[in-house]
Amino acid sequence: MNKTILFFLSIALATTTACGRGNNNSNNVKPETMATEGNGKVIHLTKAEFLEKVYNFEKNPNEWKYEGDKPAIVDFYADWCGPCKMVAPILDELAKEYDGQIVIYKIDTEKEQELAGAFGIRSIPSILFIPMKGEPQMAQGAMPKASFKKAVDEFLLKK
Repeated sequence: MNKTILFFLSIALATTTACGRGNNNSNNVKPETMATEGNGKVIHLTKAEFLEKVYNFEKNPNEWKYEGDKPAIVDFYADWCGPCKMVAPILDELAKEYDGQIVIYKIDTEKEQELAGAFGIRSIPSILFIPMKGEPQMAQGAMPKASFKKAVDEFLLKK
């Protein structure tokens, strides 16, 4: 447990950029590299899809029960967030590199405000790392690819 906390603390220290949830400008430019649903691609989820594929917090509010069959990353983002746009191509690359080993989901916090509220998202990007066994861990802010790879290899895949 202490190793996990220290691991995510080191990732948190490496993060330098995040957007506050209250920052909303009208620049709704989508990151060009966002992929659509499919193998080796980032999958965008609605609340209903999240409840089915990741965690049904309405049915199990007091107990974490992951619904997936592979470890996952969930990126809580917004189109107007600069750091979120920096993370998007990294997640696209990781989806290809770890195809078949992990799943990468994205949640648009502007469209899925209830879902963002349920997870207490106050700063974006917020990244939820979900292992197959054990509790998920949250990191905030944009991280370099090396930090994501370390989290995937050590925390999600236990390499």
